[in-house]
Parts: sequence; structure tokens; C-alpha cells
Amino acid sequence: KCMTLPSQQASIAWTFHAHNATLDVVFFGTFISPSGWVGWGINPTSAEMTGTRALIAFQDPNSGQIVLLPYILDPSVKLQRNPLLSRPLDIHLLSSSATLYGGRMATVHSGATIQIYATLKLVPNKTRIHHVWNRGLYVQGYSPTIHPTTINDLSSAATVDVLSGSAAAGHSNIKTLKVVHGVINAVSWGILLPIGAVTARYLRHIQALGPAWFYAHAGTQLFAFFLGTVGFAIGIRLGELSPGRVYGLHRKLGFAAFCLGSLQTLALLFRPKTTNKFRKYWKSYHHFVGYACVVLGVVNVFQGFEVMGESRSYAKLGYCLSLSTLIGVCIALEVNAWVIFCRKAKEEK
Repeated sequence: KCMTLPSQQASIAWTFHAHNATLDVVFFGTFISPSGWVGWGINPTSAEMTGTRALIAFQDPNSGQIVLLPYILDPSVKLQRNPLLSRPLDIHLLSSSATLYGGRMATVHSGATIQIYATLKLVPNKTRIHHVWNRGLYVQGYSPTIHPTTINDLSSAATVDVLSGSAAAGHSNIKTLKVVHGVINAVSWGILLPIGAVTARYLRHIQALGPAWFYAHAGTQLFAFFLGTVGFAIGIRLGELSPGRVYGLHRKLGFAAFCLGSLQTLALLFRPKTTNKFRKYWKSYHHFVGYACVVLGVVNVFQGFEVMGESRSYAKLGYCLSLSTLIGVCIALEVNAWVIFCRKAKEEK
């Protein structure tokens, strides 16, 4: 059986011998630099880097030949506390080798294809394996250095049933959750919340509307926060389903925006009357926290596009057009407000 893997233009082929539970595997990967490395391995517990028993191929610094060495990716590797050193694997690896595609005349260069062969003894009646693959730019001596951290490189893990040839459904579920998470948060934090702020800033001065502007503002913001809470909860769940991947900035911005949104919602319960002497302090707090929440929400939407690898997608283009339209409306309303203010000032003189 063979399978194209979801990242790094990699693929894998295998033959499973059910009578003795052995697995013959060949992994096809590509180098991204002449001094780089390509690796493939199995994680006994989950589809993530930490805990993977890996076979990593690179050019021997002394002989110039391709070498394939075993490595165990324990938690210290992720933290980069110590160099990654080769050591025997604690799985039943019967044989392994690596060759460059193109025969003996082939050389290591960016884009060069390598084939990693391995024969493994699996646990009887256990045909699902978690496998991980990746590639890096440099090898220091015989220690591969950290791989790039783009979304493409952080998604190089999968679970497959070697008997049926089917990939685990979990990855498609995670992808669906990511899309739902992105859409909900883009609409709530990135569109509705700014619209609510615009409603309060520009409609409150229209006397003909009366208190309608307030109900429109509060309703929009509460609905946006409700949607945003759903999106935030989905994000937390995605983090639980992807223990090996941490998007630090996106996560921190998300927590900050959610906390500010929660404070804004709670502030409604403590809103002083217009005659109260603390009203002006409450308004200052409400404006500052509100605008900060809007800015963080919009920034994090763009950060989310980067995390999902959609920085040049039509989805981002659509969001940019929507946000640009809203900004254009704000500019027009701001100019109109200043024109009215200047006219009133002249009339009073």
C-alpha cells in the first residue's frame, strides 16, 4: 500500500505481513538544504513529535556518504536543552537503510529525494501506528538541529492502519474544528465586535434614535462575545487534541481578548447611573477595555490566518475586504462628525 502524506510533499509505502506482524516501510522525503536532514519515525503512544523513535538520514560529515541513525525524541529535544544524540531504539527495528533517489551519482541538495527503508516487528493484533516525519536545515556533527516551525512542518504526523490502509479520522475532525474555529472567531472577534464599537461611537449622537443605539450596541457586543466564547472553547479543545503543537502568540492573544471581553460583559452589571459621580471613571474604563479588546481580536484573527497557513488565501482576502469596508465607513462617519461639530461651533460664535 502507498499513501501521500499531508505535508512536506512526502509519501510512504508499506507491506504488512500479518502472519508474523512485520512491517516493511519505505518513506520518501526531500532535503531542504545540502547540510540538512530528513527523518521518519514511529511514536508508540500518539501522533506527535515528543516520544517518537526516529530514523534520521543526513550526509556524513567525514565521509560524505548518506548515514541513517536512530534517535529517541524525548521532551528535552523539544526544549532544546541538549544536542540530539543517536542511541538505540527501544522498538523492534529489524533492519533499516537509506538511499538517495537517483543512484550512486545522486548528491544531497535542496529538493533531493531520499528513501528511508525500515522493517519493524509490530505488536500482534495492533495494526494502527502513529508515524512522524520531518526535515531540517542543519546537522551539527551527528546531531540534527531543530526543524522549521511553519504550519507545514508542525503538521507532519499521522495515524494509519497498516492493515486496511486507512488514515485515522481524527485528523479530518481536527481540520474541520480548525475551520469552524477560524470562521466563528473571524466573524465574532474580527467583525461583529468592531461593528458594535462603531455603533456606540457614531450612533449615540443621533438624537432621533434615542436609546436604540445603546440596545444595538449592547446586543451586537453580547452576541459577538457569545460567538467568541464558542470559538474560544473550540480553540481550547484543539489544543487538547494537538498536544505536540503550541501556537504561543495566537494562544496568548486569544486568552487576552477573551479576558477583556469577559470584563466588558461583567462591567454591564456594575454600570453606574448617569448621575453617579463614578460614571465618568466607568466610561473611561469601558472605552479603554473595549477598544483594547477590538484591537486584540482583529490582530489575533490575522495571527490565526498565519497559524492555519492561510496567509495568502481567499478567506483572508475576504476578511480584509470586510474589515477595509468597515474602516472606510468609520472614516466617512468620523469626517461627517467633525463637519457637524465645526458647523455647530461656527453657529455658536
